[in-house]
Formats: sequence, C-alpha cells, structure tokens
Amino acid sequence: MKYRKLKISFQDKRGTIKDIFYKNNIQHVAIIKSKPNTRRGDHYHKKTTQWMYITKGSLEYWYKPLKSKKRPKMKLLKIGDLVETPPNEMHALKIGKDGNEFIVFTIGKRGGKDYEGDTYRFKPTLIK
Repeated sequence: MKYRKLKISFQDKRGTIKDIFYKNNIQHVAIIKSKPNTRRGDHYHKKTTQWMYITKGSLEYWYKPLKSKKRPKMKLLKIGDLVETPPNEMHALKIGKDGNEFIVFTIGKRGGKDYEGDTYRFKPTLIK
C-alpha cells in the first residue's frame, strides 16, 4: 500500500490544480458509493493495480501482502486521500458511519465484463 496526499501542481489567481496522475496508463475509472458501516473488498488482484481517491466520508483500509503471516495493517482514509493497492495485496474496507464515496482508477481488469476477472476473494476478513 502506498499512501499520499495530493500536492498542488499549478496555482494562479484563478485557483489550483492537483494532478492525480501524470503520464500514467489508466485503463478504467469508476465512482463507488458505499452505505454507512458496510464492508467492501476482502479480496486481492493478481495483476491489477488500483488507486482509490476519497471524495466523501471515510473508511478504514485494511491490508497485508498475500501469504504474509503478519497481522494486517490499517490506514484511516479521509477526503482527499489517495491510496495505491498493488497486485497481490489483500485488502478490505470498513466504511465509516457517514458512508463513503471514492473514485477508483485501475490498470488491469476491473470494469464492465471484466469486473471480477482478476478478483480473488478470501476469508476470514482482515478487518478487526
């Protein structure tokens, strides 16, 4: 998992621009809305890399490398946060009490007919 806050790429008297990506081959973009206190994820991708940019609410992002014996880690994500999920990283999301919305950007299979094409579910959940 890679986490970052977006930095201002350009600024003038009209306002600011923050680049989410620059020279990146994104293949799919979706907006995901979640109801309060729900769970998402509990899966990993073998080839797909995805980024989540939080636009509303918050979520707990639980993660660990596939086949790792270590305990999962958790990062609380809020509006404006960007997190990268690389291939073979188990991840689970616990949505906050006010619900959540994020934009997911993907390199690899993840949209349309391919939505589950590179998704491998696991149990039990990583969420504690």
